[in-house]
Amino acid sequence: MKAADCLTADVIHLNHTAADWEAALRAGGGLLVRAGKCTPAYVDAMVAAVRHMGPYVVLAPGIALGHARPQDGALGTGISLVTLAKSVDFGSPENDPVWLVISFCAGDGEGHIDLLSDLARFLGSEVNIQRLKTAKTAPEVLKLFESSQQGGEQQV
Repeated sequence: MKAADCLTADVIHLNHTAADWEAALRAGGGLLVRAGKCTPAYVDAMVAAVRHMGPYVVLAPGIALGHARPQDGALGTGISLVTLAKSVDFGSPENDPVWLVISFCAGDGEGHIDLLSDLARFLGSEVNIQRLKTAKTAPEVLKLFESSQQGGEQQV
């Protein structure tokens, strides 16, 4: 499964205002709940995991990948994407502040590996990151992911 296969306009929120890391994480999780991919308990588990284990979800400079265990309330595989109007700190000295929160859930422990690999490849491109930072609409974001899936970076 590719990231472009999971992303739809209803799970993308650009220029979101979040007071802190928890609000940012809950914004992404809320999109997954509304899309029927997880329960509200899953979102609570995402927040609890960061509280208990620290900012391990901040995987790269400015980018967090919110998630919990499938048994915490995942109903299927899905991702949401939230860009923040003002970056927030998660408590990661190396990678704060965070401007992009991708929330993720999977109904099992295996079916999401290809999705995460595709997402890592997409986020590994500085061109993709810059285009994502400047995207103004959900259709722009969808086009960027679709272009990446078809074999490369979106041209600048």
